[in-house]
Amino acid sequence: MNVRRHGALLLACALAACGVGPTYHRPKLDIPTAYTAPQPVPAPTPPPPDWWRGFGAPDLNRLIALAEQGSPDIQAAIARVVQADQATRVAGSPLLPGITGTATQSYQRTGNSSSSSLLAGLPAGFTLNEPHYTETRTYSAELNASYEVDFWGMNRDAFRAAQAASLASRYDQQTVRLTTLSAIATTYFQALSYRERLAIAQHNLTAAAHILDAYRAELQYGTADALDVSQQEALVAGYRAQLPAFESDYRQQVIALAILVGIPPERITLGPARLLDLKLPPVTPGIPADILRRRPDVANAEAQLVSQNQTVRQDFANFFPSLTLTASGGVSSLALSTITGPGTVVASLISQLTQTIFDNGLKSGTLGEAKGRYRELAADYVKAVLQALSDVETALTQQSFDANQESLESEAVRTAQRSADIVRAQLQVGTVNIVTVLNTETTLFNDQDTLAQVRLSRFLALVSLYKALGGGWELPT
Repeated sequence: MNVRRHGALLLACALAACGVGPTYHRPKLDIPTAYTAPQPVPAPTPPPPDWWRGFGAPDLNRLIALAEQGSPDIQAAIARVVQADQATRVAGSPLLPGITGTATQSYQRTGNSSSSSLLAGLPAGFTLNEPHYTETRTYSAELNASYEVDFWGMNRDAFRAAQAASLASRYDQQTVRLTTLSAIATTYFQALSYRERLAIAQHNLTAAAHILDAYRAELQYGTADALDVSQQEALVAGYRAQLPAFESDYRQQVIALAILVGIPPERITLGPARLLDLKLPPVTPGIPADILRRRPDVANAEAQLVSQNQTVRQDFANFFPSLTLTASGGVSSLALSTITGPGTVVASLISQLTQTIFDNGLKSGTLGEAKGRYRELAADYVKAVLQALSDVETALTQQSFDANQESLESEAVRTAQRSADIVRAQLQVGTVNIVTVLNTETTLFNDQDTLAQVRLSRFLALVSLYKALGGGWELPT
């Protein structure tokens, strides 16, 4: 059989290749038609890709821009994508023949030689001619091609498994990015909240200190007793003791921002923004089924499942015989200048059929392990979908209750502020005692601090909702 006929057979074999093993089907999911948590009135709209800009916080925009370029977590995820792409190239290499080239030069020298014993037996004056040598140089060039005919689709399944794994790495990179950006927003809002709570404590400390000064002056004139002064001193000391904790919490959040962004903590600065000055953009989740194409972690879980299904198919095909074709051709010549000329043509063609007779359960064990891994990943995929639905429900519920609580707490602060203003005015004319003042001041401070925490909770719930909805990401079509 000549090389042309053998090449035609190779092409026919490749075209006739068929796959074996299970076909992938997405696991059955029980997706509800709507979320049970209260939702905003506006029509459902997916989050924009730059969802963080809706808060109207220039510092947050700047921090996220820095993170896009320098976050170690994001950069590591991008590097994993590069690795997966190269692994796909490796997995796809057996789909085409492997070709190698070889060039050889050989040198040989032959000739006569004399010995001293032979010269000793010759007549006087008789000499031998000088030894004669013959030199031979041979040049040859050869190409070798080897190809495993993919009858059962094993190589193709390995390539598709690598392709799915590469997609999974891309989805993972988007998940890491969304998680990092959400963490930056959460940490930023927490930093602002601690700073606001610090300001509230400082303001109340100042007000309590003024009252303490007034009591001390009255004590000198005999219009107040030592117990009144002592009680107010205890209140002032309590307010002052809270300041270091708020300052420490604020600084820790700023340091955490530096780690997330990827810059030294000394280079992080935040402007004078307050949560009260920022916006709370409305977000509506749409229908639960949308979560399958808007959550990169869900897409990652399914891509891993698809990849493992191809691995199962590959291990299944490994039970069937494999056919390897090896062809070589070249030319040999005594002169380098004629290596591309007629010379001596060398060609060979070898086909090899291989089938495992006994492997002590190696292939069946490998297939069983792959099937077990598939079942594990199928359960992980279902869990990822359920977790995504739960994340949306939780964020919607938290957002609704926080909005209601903030409204009620704002009214409580306004009421406490009016009471504090009245009590302080009455204190100046001596119509109230120190106990009333202390209770009123404590109530005002607690309500103000609670309001700051509730306001923070609203921002965190909104960030969680953005993250739960995929942060504007959508599965490429």
